[in-house]
Amino acid sequence: MNYALIFAGGVGSRMGINSVPKQFLPLAGRPIIINTIEKFDNHSDIDAIIVVCVESWIVQFYNMLDESAIKKVKWVVPGGKTGQESIYLGLKKLFAQCECPRRAVVLIHDGVRPMITPQLITENIESVRMHGSAITVAPAIETIVQTHQDGSVVGVIDRNDAFLARAPQSFFLQDLMDAHNKAIENHNLNEVDTTCLMRRYGYPLHTVPGPAENIKITTLTDYYMAKAIYERDELR
Repeated sequence: MNYALIFAGGVGSRMGINSVPKQFLPLAGRPIIINTIEKFDNHSDIDAIIVVCVESWIVQFYNMLDESAIKKVKWVVPGGKTGQESIYLGLKKLFAQCECPRRAVVLIHDGVRPMITPQLITENIESVRMHGSAITVAPAIETIVQTHQDGSVVGVIDRNDAFLARAPQSFFLQDLMDAHNKAIENHNLNEVDTTCLMRRYGYPLHTVPGPAENIKITTLTDYYMAKAIYERDELR
């Protein structure tokens, strides 16, 4: 079984819009999150989808699902206080429903990353089956420097050797649950993302190149960039 876990439990404070969480802003006539979920819903290798949602918006989200043709969303659970907790709550629900978690692949993806492609979904699944993990990456296109807290430069990383971690970040369900349970036992509750969490607990990481357009809509600049990409694609 192959699952997509779409997390949209945040309120988007960096967007600067207080009335509507960013995942529910309109993009190409529909909420961003619906555009994202549709990519997984239409993929033949995805068996079911679980969404972690802002609790106060769950009723509205169900209405959005009813208005769309999306069929594979089987579960919606409220988010936690952090991104790590939100993902754990989704995994916990999946684990309770899954007959064989050691063979079940989970693609963890941001609800505000709608430019994912079918090919990237396929390659994530294949990478987990072959290597045990799939970390979607994009090449770094600018120089990356390491600094001290005082702003002085410690080192300069060759951008040819550097990549940006994006999503999906995919693993077997059993491995994800084991790592999250270890993190809870160790009171390690605020990892940046799943890649950092899995690396901390010794799981091998294998990269999958993704398209540069697979951006996360975090700021207003990202939002307008995504709108431009959708408008461009409509003209093709």
